[in-house]
Amino acid sequence: MAGIAVLVAPAAASAAPADASRAPASVVALAAPDISLANQKAHMQQFQAIANANGGNRRSTTAGYTASVTYVFDKLAAAGYSVVRQNCTSGCTSGAGPNVIADWPGGDPNQVYILGAHLDSVTAGPGINDNASGSATVLEIALTLAAQKPSLLAHVRFAFWTDEEQGLNGSEFYANSLPAAERARIKGYFNFDMVGSINGGYFINRITSGLGQTLKAYYDSIGVQTEENTEGAGRSDDASFNAIGVQTSGVAAGASRVKTAAQVAKWGGTATAFDPCYHRACDTYPSNVSDTVVDRAGDAAAYALWTLATGTPPIVVWSDDLESATGWTVNPSGTDTATLGAWERGDPEQTTSSGTKQLGTTTSGVNGLVTGRLAGSGAGSYDVDGGVTSVRSPAITVPANASLSMSWYLAHGSNSSSADFFRVSVVHSGGSTVLFTQAGAASNRDAAWGTGSWSLAAYSGQSVRVLIEAADASTASLVEAGVDDVRVTA
Repeated sequence: MAGIAVLVAPAAASAAPADASRAPASVVALAAPDISLANQKAHMQQFQAIANANGGNRRSTTAGYTASVTYVFDKLAAAGYSVVRQNCTSGCTSGAGPNVIADWPGGDPNQVYILGAHLDSVTAGPGINDNASGSATVLEIALTLAAQKPSLLAHVRFAFWTDEEQGLNGSEFYANSLPAAERARIKGYFNFDMVGSINGGYFINRITSGLGQTLKAYYDSIGVQTEENTEGAGRSDDASFNAIGVQTSGVAAGASRVKTAAQVAKWGGTATAFDPCYHRACDTYPSNVSDTVVDRAGDAAAYALWTLATGTPPIVVWSDDLESATGWTVNPSGTDTATLGAWERGDPEQTTSSGTKQLGTTTSGVNGLVTGRLAGSGAGSYDVDGGVTSVRSPAITVPANASLSMSWYLAHGSNSSSADFFRVSVVHSGGSTVLFTQAGAASNRDAAWGTGSWSLAAYSGQSVRVLIEAADASTASLVEAGVDDVRVTA
């Protein structure tokens, strides 16, 4: 970890829709592997041997760093990675060696997760905890991924940064060199800097972010309490990604700050520095690394990566993007009471009243299901009035382990109430079962596409239909609803 404080604003965590009833998508993440502590230690031992053979350190401008690059590069290339040495052509210390960037084939190139660690040390010593521990952890996770070859939903990249100890220069060069389109594809960066401190704690960068909560979930599962990494804020390579708007997190075990009495009670150890050899010659292997702390860091990192980037994608067994007529029936039971704004398939026109109430766009193509698709002379011209309007899908044969998903919205004015609603039900051999209801309220709710997913496991082998309802059951409420991209997946 660099000793230079870099002040940057943290990137905002990606927000989930406010609707608490929204279910997760039907993607099953693969079980995370146990990262080999023996292998992590073997990598650290090799970095120590490299330092011993090259003047006692692995500073970015030295032969010790060059040998470290060669070690990492050769391991990754032999495992099947596409690996490059990226020369830092601006902003780095004169003579600094390259970054090492390794991509594993596969996964969605528009959904990229990066795990990174700085590979260089300070001049004072070999830099085993700072940061051979992080480099060894990232390297071993990469080699484990290559050995197991899990199905990837997202693309995975591993990075080893140069010149961190001189001011985060290698990662800053990489981040600032990314075109805007490439930046947008990076959905998360995880940083690992000093993950084996001998008197260590369990710190997570930006612990409340979506990425941070994924790391925390692992530690929670083994009964280890975690804290926000305040000591390392802005002082390691995650800052370079925060500065370009990429969400980040990561693991650290503490540097020169003294462990508090409360932290001693929580984690053990003594009320001394987390790493008593921080930026000193005594930062050596094996004396300055905690096996337990570094082992847990590796497993937490693997848990987060496997959770976010691996999995078995669902198989679409039935879908309707509503671009053509496929057999949806309006008022299928003949009991609808709405006098206006009945469901119809078509190209919707936007309406506004204290915000958008009917969207003029769909989530795919041109057409969708919408309550009164025309705009008319005002937002209330073709909204739902007078009661309930319903629309029912054609018959769908449900396979085992199936889920129903769709894009949807409900919008209403402040004259609405909880009597108004948007509702999704499944019509089956035993009757009809409500899967989801979004009620209205006496407040303004603008139209915005959300997604929902609900299990159909109870109806395996049956022929079912999806029933969608919208209701204006208040007095003169402004109510609009829309649906698109209905799917059954297994």
